[in-house]
Order: sequence, then C-alpha cells, then structure tokens
Amino acid sequence: MRNKVLPSLFCAGLIVATSVLAGTAATAAEAAPASRTAAADIREKLERIPGLTVVSEVDKGGFPLYTLTLTQPVDHSRPGRGSFEQTFTLWHKAESAPVVHYTGGYGLSSGTREITTLLGANQVSLEHRYFNTARPADVDWDDLNVWQEASDEHAIVKALKSIYTAKWLGTGASKGGMTQVYHERYYPKDLDAVVAYVAPNDANNRDDSVYDKFFKTVGTAECRTALDAVQREMLVRRDAMLPRFEATSKEQGLTFKYLGTPDRAFEFSVLDQVWNFWQSGTYTDCPAVPDAKKATDDELYSWSLDHGLSIYSDQGNGAEGSGPYYRQAASQLGWADLKFKHLRDVRSYPGIYQPNSVLPEDMRTSYNGRAIKDVDRWVATQGKQMMFVYGQNDPWSAERFRPSRRDSHLFVAPDTNHGALISKLTPKERAKAESTVKRWAGQ
Repeated sequence: MRNKVLPSLFCAGLIVATSVLAGTAATAAEAAPASRTAAADIREKLERIPGLTVVSEVDKGGFPLYTLTLTQPVDHSRPGRGSFEQTFTLWHKAESAPVVHYTGGYGLSSGTREITTLLGANQVSLEHRYFNTARPADVDWDDLNVWQEASDEHAIVKALKSIYTAKWLGTGASKGGMTQVYHERYYPKDLDAVVAYVAPNDANNRDDSVYDKFFKTVGTAECRTALDAVQREMLVRRDAMLPRFEATSKEQGLTFKYLGTPDRAFEFSVLDQVWNFWQSGTYTDCPAVPDAKKATDDELYSWSLDHGLSIYSDQGNGAEGSGPYYRQAASQLGWADLKFKHLRDVRSYPGIYQPNSVLPEDMRTSYNGRAIKDVDRWVATQGKQMMFVYGQNDPWSAERFRPSRRDSHLFVAPDTNHGALISKLTPKERAKAESTVKRWAGQ
C-alpha cells in the first residue's frame, strides 16, 4: 500500500504531518534544558503512580521524553474482566508548564504538536486502545468504543495531574481530533480546552449529502470535471486496468480475502480516487490531471496510482493494520456514503462502499449512532473552550462539529487540505486563534 495517499473512506487522516508554528518564539521553559536533578525528580514521581511503568527515557530537544505504560481495564464499567497495557509518552518541560494531551486516534505518535510549540508545553501522547500493542491477548471488539477510550484517557490524565497542575489542553488531528472531542464530552473536567484539527463529525450517518455537495463545489469546475472523467474512465477500461492493478498488488504482496476478489478491491479503490486527490493534494495539482479520453492505459493507470488510487488489502485492513478504525467506523463513527452519480452505469458492486467490506468477518458489526449524535448535541450546546480548525478543500472537513457560543470557535484554513493548521489560517484569524489558545493555557 502506498504511503503518500491514505484510504479516504474511513481513515480520516491516519497520518497528519507534524508541524510547528513558524515564527513562534520559544518560551523560557523551552529555552533552557531541564536539569538532571529535575528530570530525576520527575522520573521518581512517575514511578510512584500506581499501575504506571516507566519503560524508557531519552533526550528530545534537551528535555526528557519518557515512554510509559498504564494498566487499563478492558471494560471500565467492569474492571474485573481483564486488563491491558496502554502505551503513551511524556515530553517533560516543567511541572509548572501547561500540558498538551494528544492522541492521533491510531497508534502512538510523539511528534511535536503545533500548540505544544506555541505554549512551550509538556506533551502527553498516547496510543488509542486496541491499536497496535494497546490490547489484551483476547480482544472483544465491542470494547472498542468512544466511551471506553475516553475512560482510558481520563485515567492517564488523572494519574498525571498528581504531578502537573497547570492548564491541560487536548489536541489531535482528524480521528485524533474526534477522539479528543469524545474525551471532552464524557470527562469535561479533565481538560481546560480542546483544539481539534480537521475532525469529521458524522452525526447523521444516513445523510451524507454534505459530501456530495462538497465535490460539486471544491476547486474549479474544470478540475472537478477532469477528475470525474478520470475516475469514470478507470472503470470503463476495467478490462485493461484490472491486470495492472493485480500486478501492482502482487509486487506489494497484497491479497483481497476480506473484499473477496481483486475486481472488487479495484472498484473500491477507484471509488476513493477523487476523495484522496483533495484530501492530500491541492488545487495546484489540477493542471496535471490527464485528459481521460486521450490518455493511454498506462498513462491513466500510472497517474491514478500516484494521485489517489490507494489499494485496500487484507494486509492493511486486518486487526494488526487499520482494521480497528474500520471497526469503529462500522460500529459508531460512521462513513461517507457517496452517491457517485457519474459512475452508476459502470459500477459492478453498488453496495461495496462501506467499512464492513474491508474487514475480516470476525470484526464486522452493525452501526449504532446514538453516542455520536449525543456528542454532536453536547458540543453544540454545552461544550466550552473548544476550537475546531478545518481545511477549505478537505473532504473530511465538509461534515463538521458545530461549536457552542461558550467561548468556542471554528476556523477554516483557505485553500488547505487535510493538513490544516492554525499557522495556515489568514493572518487575522491566526492571531485570534493563537491568542485564544494562550489565554486558555493561562499565558
């Protein structure tokens, strides 16, 4: 599977590039490395926390970065059912500094977050339950839900607040942003504020018309027409494209037991092309879109492979890959059920575009949207000190959270994809967003 373009139907940004605010001055806490005595003191305090294990300690920018685990129950409502070890990291600057609580929503990532740099903050980064190593030997996938993960995060925050008593701000991008919102909903006293980037909000999984509207308006009419034509031509030339798709899959060692056949996997991947183009690319890529009718088979396939044809396979979608996310999409988070009107007469599998299609049989489930609808209402009416940053040309930013009027804000970065940041806002809105985050952090 290619790494540059991510499967778009459910992934919601598995990887969002770590970034810092250009021109932001380092705080006094970042300017000078922590002393060895201070680092030793923090480690000693960490080691006294029940259930917490210090796995390792390395230097990051002159400050200690700890890899830690905390013993978590598989079910917070019934702790006796068993436990697992959840891995997280702590980048320690100073006990008096704010804490940025970050989750990517998938595996562990300790990259420096934008608001960590802005605030000179400590940073806690954690691995989502049931991704990678954060799971018991025997997994009951029903325990992978938004309340259980929020409870995991609550336990970590509660443990570390015995050391860090300054302001706590939650952050994350895409699925990580969603995860922080769910944490805030269930444990609103844990965090002082939340800054969520490009966080989708599929509160009504039966109505995805907002996405179809997005694809009718994003970019220019010429670019939209060209992309739709390429996507359609890929299916029109199925007999020529499928052998190329199978050859690529064989080279990469990919199989399609979950989807059923290479032909089904091919169609599934083609359906994602235009979404992936806008998720990871920009309008500046539009002139390179080939003329669908004039392009040769090789030209059409090669361009598609480099611009959105992300291959869904058993290797990427099982329990050890992205399967836990697809399970969450199928059970609670929802998915974008696009109409694909321009492809109706060239599709062979009209019901394939949904998360259960890519999952192994034992991970498939039925959808229940009650929790997500509840979160949506709560954010719009009760949430406070919440900031949402979206990208103008990002498909995942089309269906958004609606912040309340309780010191909460929504910003849209112009001409930006799924990598939207505060630093990509207009100068005026960037200044407003930065000052708001600093105020929330007590600076």
